[in-house]
Amino acid sequence: MLLQGKNALITGAARGIGKAIALKFAAEGANVAFTDLVIDDNAIQTEKEIADFGVKAKGYASNAASFEETEKVVAAIKEEFGTIDILVNNAGITKDGLMLRMTEAQWDAVINVNLKSAFNFIHACTPIMMRQRGGNIINMASVVGVHGNAGQCNYAASKAGLIALAKSIGQEMGSRGIRANAIAPGFIETAMTAALPDEVRQEWVKRIPLRRGGTVEDIANAALFLASDLSSYISGQVIQVDGGMNM
Repeated sequence: MLLQGKNALITGAARGIGKAIALKFAAEGANVAFTDLVIDDNAIQTEKEIADFGVKAKGYASNAASFEETEKVVAAIKEEFGTIDILVNNAGITKDGLMLRMTEAQWDAVINVNLKSAFNFIHACTPIMMRQRGGNIINMASVVGVHGNAGQCNYAASKAGLIALAKSIGQEMGSRGIRANAIAPGFIETAMTAALPDEVRQEWVKRIPLRRGGTVEDIANAALFLASDLSSYISGQVIQVDGGMNM
């Protein structure tokens, strides 16, 4: 198994892409700690599904945008799991709107949850990884962080920041055996995209050379590659998982 004996920490993983990554990692032998804003029924079910693979699993309630809460939850995970070998910064929200109508609160909320949370967790986890002389950081970005998107200035800026953050951490921490990369999903079939009107979904698909939306499994496979030794000489890169939408 590709991640046998590794300990992974995934933020915002009670559902969606984060959950898919957690299950993929567990299937490959990783113990998984994950965070979400609250540990509700979804999170409890996710914890059970992870544990069904015979690995250690635990969900933690934490506001990823809070520096103080992040420091505490990472300390608790280190105490429980012993090491943190893989960090996936997946927590994210959207509050879309055109710039002229966007409020300061909408801007701040997206930047704090999407980008500041990654700073919080990297800041808390890199000392642990440095002492281990190794670690792996994956930031969940987006194709809009590469190419921009009208009506999503806050979201695009936060995702572009995650890409630049991964590249910078890769440069800073490479000599300590720590790799950092980013994944930029395109149009992915999730509960959020399922709620879009059919005409909007069809327009998206027309722009994709593979003529379909991606699945959470597609993203999880990319995350597994970056988390494993299959990518041991890859750092500071962004992988677009978008069916060729933005070649």
